[in-house]
Amino acid sequence: MTKKQFQAESKRLLEMMINSIYSQKEIFLRELISNSSDAIDKIYYRALTDDTLKFDKDSYYIKVEADKDSRTLKLSDSGIGMTKDELENNLGTIAKSGSLAFKKENEIKDGHDIIGQFGVGFYSAFMVADVVTVITKALDSEAAYKWESEGADGYTIEEVEKDTIGTEIILKIKENTEDETYDEYLEEYRLKSIIKKYSDFIRYPIKMDVTSQRPKDGSENEFEEYQEEQTINSMVPLWRKNKNELTDEDYENFYQEKHYGFDKPLKHIHISVDGAIRYNAILFIPENMPFDYYTKEFEKGLELYSSGVLIMNKCADLLPDYFSFVKGMVDSEDLSLNISREILQHDRQLKLIAKNIKNKIKGQLQSLLKDEREKYEKFFETFGRQLKYGVYSDFGQYKEDLQDLLMFYSSKEKKLVTLAEYIERMPDDQKYIYYASGETHERIEKLPQTEMVLDKGYEILYFTDEIDEFAIKMLLSYKEKEFKSVSSGDLGIDDENEKQAESEENESKELFDYMKEVLSGKVKNVKASKRLKSHPVCISTEGDVSIEMEKVLKAMPNNQNIQADKVLEININHDVFQSLKAAFDQDKDKLTLYTNLLYNQALLIEGLPIQDPVDFTNDICKVMV
Repeated sequence: MTKKQFQAESKRLLEMMINSIYSQKEIFLRELISNSSDAIDKIYYRALTDDTLKFDKDSYYIKVEADKDSRTLKLSDSGIGMTKDELENNLGTIAKSGSLAFKKENEIKDGHDIIGQFGVGFYSAFMVADVVTVITKALDSEAAYKWESEGADGYTIEEVEKDTIGTEIILKIKENTEDETYDEYLEEYRLKSIIKKYSDFIRYPIKMDVTSQRPKDGSENEFEEYQEEQTINSMVPLWRKNKNELTDEDYENFYQEKHYGFDKPLKHIHISVDGAIRYNAILFIPENMPFDYYTKEFEKGLELYSSGVLIMNKCADLLPDYFSFVKGMVDSEDLSLNISREILQHDRQLKLIAKNIKNKIKGQLQSLLKDEREKYEKFFETFGRQLKYGVYSDFGQYKEDLQDLLMFYSSKEKKLVTLAEYIERMPDDQKYIYYASGETHERIEKLPQTEMVLDKGYEILYFTDEIDEFAIKMLLSYKEKEFKSVSSGDLGIDDENEKQAESEENESKELFDYMKEVLSGKVKNVKASKRLKSHPVCISTEGDVSIEMEKVLKAMPNNQNIQADKVLEININHDVFQSLKAAFDQDKDKLTLYTNLLYNQALLIEGLPIQDPVDFTNDICKVMV
């Protein structure tokens, strides 16, 4: 028996792969099980064209056995096996894939896909093993052979005895080191968890002898352990079953089994596509927000499978950020993977799947809004903010996708309404979609700025999320109707107050100029109000930054002290205005006092901090005495 050397390129690849290609050592078990599944698939395809060969699926299996005493882990399969030449070619030349060659020689169109692509997965065993032994007997061979290697030094092949067709792979597991623990790959619970994680949906049973407990004969309180062969994997994935055979409970159980959340899914989406690219997907819209949703620790993405084998726990490229709350999985046979099968090549197939998934989620949400309004409102109260972030992000490029899904609290309906519903109720003479911003609905209802709009019978949308105004600024309009804040300079409402205010502003220009001088640096202007009815004063804004936007921006770290251009508006029909005029004619110090009081009063109404509370309280005392 002579030791043979790997080709020079293969030797370097093996050394590199053992140390760097795979990010997690546990991947080796996924790769070996996938190879065993390939070997059984090859018998299946042979049986399609060979009448003498019968394929009884129940006769084919993969078995995993661990022996702590000898530190060996053995994987056995009843697949097609390998001849001596195949051992030489497939295991002697790294990155030559027997499965890939088989796929090219046989057109595979029935969805029974061969997993292997690169022929390197087998060598991942050297990440955890000092010695790898392969004992195999091919379907058409009388002889069996043993291939053995300790890694990059080379390998041996010799003829041995083996009664059954198939392959055994025996790993001599490494001893623990200061940096690495290898004992776990001999532990029953660990092996089961790796199989469930990566290979749960391999189509053939993966068996293990599992330790169980049972009462001792003749005793009620004493138990004994025994070994029982169990099938570890589920085999038939939910997404490959007929939708008509599945119930809501089936999907809910899958949601719980996959640990997508502790809640129940609000809605599920089952997708099966067999076109330019083939894939299946099951997506869930959760009922509750994950506790870490708005933290750095939260990872968006869907589980990604290739032919039932888990490739990525979180494939972020499959979901846009604004749908990052969606949980679920995608399984495709057509993905281009890199050599380790851990990372996707960014290709056309992936983009097509992501685009289709985005449209399916949007369609499901639209159906929920139309047919199950109560459920949609519950969803929106939980995740509506994320949709608004989607409208605002990336310079508004997704606003067309999301605008019909948005909801806001209505002054008229006293509940959440869509923009389409608002438009339908607009009177013919209404020019704009009006909104008002504040911390709560109750506070917004009391804002002086809403009086004019409400008196005209116009509906106001209440913005209470910090993202609302930013999103609306990006949206600009909806169905050719522009958005207008009730605090903006021009409300676009024809009213008697408008002409009266313009007339009074001209007559009292010196008064307003004096007040503006008193508030220099605090407001851009002081003027007669066209919007106030019963309230004496309010603050409106000019420009793109509103009061609420100023609050949000100031609360951000490293803020640049961005401020709204504030305008102090005075109600010329209020008794306070007469006091201001009298003070202007008789006592400028009193006018200064009144001006500061009104300004601070307007700040309090807006929920803005008063610059000097002590001065404010002293001013109140001066008025009282």
